Amino acid sequence: MRISLCNEVLGGMSLQAQCALAASLGYDGLEIAPFTLADDPLTLDTAAIRGIRKTVEDAGLAVTGLHWLLVAPKGLSITDPDPPTRRRTIEAMKRLCFMCAELGGRYLVHGSPAQRRLPDRDIHAAKGYALEAFRKAAQAAEDAGVIYCLEPLGRTETNFVNTVAEAIGVVEGIASTNFRTMIDCSAAGQTETESVPDLIRQWLPSGMIAHIQVNDPNRKGPGQGEMDFAPILAALKQHGYDGDIGVEPFIYEPDGPGVAEHSIRYLRDLLGKLA
Repeated sequence: MRISLCNEVLGGMSLQAQCALAASLGYDGLEIAPFTLADDPLTLDTAAIRGIRKTVEDAGLAVTGLHWLLVAPKGLSITDPDPPTRRRTIEAMKRLCFMCAELGGRYLVHGSPAQRRLPDRDIHAAKGYALEAFRKAAQAAEDAGVIYCLEPLGRTETNFVNTVAEAIGVVEGIASTNFRTMIDCSAAGQTETESVPDLIRQWLPSGMIAHIQVNDPNRKGPGQGEMDFAPILAALKQHGYDGDIGVEPFIYEPDGPGVAEHSIRYLRDLLGKLA
């Protein structure tokens, strides 16, 4: 299991500085939010993407994947009733699949709660729009050789796909080996009726869980709240999980570098005890 750091945690630092710090702390890679690369990451050409990959790999890291996909450019949505908006969004999703592959990443995490929120009216139509977008993303993921993951999120963030079971329903409907779901520990701790270890034991053997993000329900880093990550890592190991673990806190205490350091030390210590 590789442990990657979601790079917006080190926002304000150059990519080279992010890589140097993450490598020195013991991370294996970066999980990149495209909006951190450019105001409009879709305008990045092949040369720019190769340069980003080289910067990461020169530090001894890997780009493990992408997340927070639809933050930039502004105005994207998979549920908007406006056809041009949805077309732009689908093209962005497709482009990001190929960008992920060019960067050497394995997966994309489709969280982007604001860009998938269901409207108060015409909910059935909006869900249909979203499924169409996911089908197009799944095809692009197949073509690019990456995994597109639908992320269940808490109800305070979005009103569409809040549990792993709901995400599994969408995944089964899309029916593509390159379209799966994942577990975000913070969201699961807020929303699910089952514990994260139980979710892992229930769903990981199905092959539909392709990624794990670790964070506490209090939105801080792993080990900075009440959630015990030892049983989570034990369940992953028990079921032979060989994917990536992304460290994704939202509240940075004492600061970005500080939470990054605390998180990796906490996780490495737990993994050491499981060895």
